[in-house]
Amino acid sequence: MDFIQDLWNFLKERKKWWLMPMIVVLLLIGVLIVIGGGSAIAPFIYTLF
Repeated sequence: MDFIQDLWNFLKERKKWWLMPMIVVLLLIGVLIVIGGGSAIAPFIYTLF
């Protein structure tokens, strides 16, 4: 949780708001990989890529 707070403070202080969409996209891709690794919907997720 400390990492998220440090990241938020960095974005706020340095005015690096353009990094936020990249972080969100990377998190979404990570969630898709974790979900698709061991579930029944894995074949459907792999067809997206």
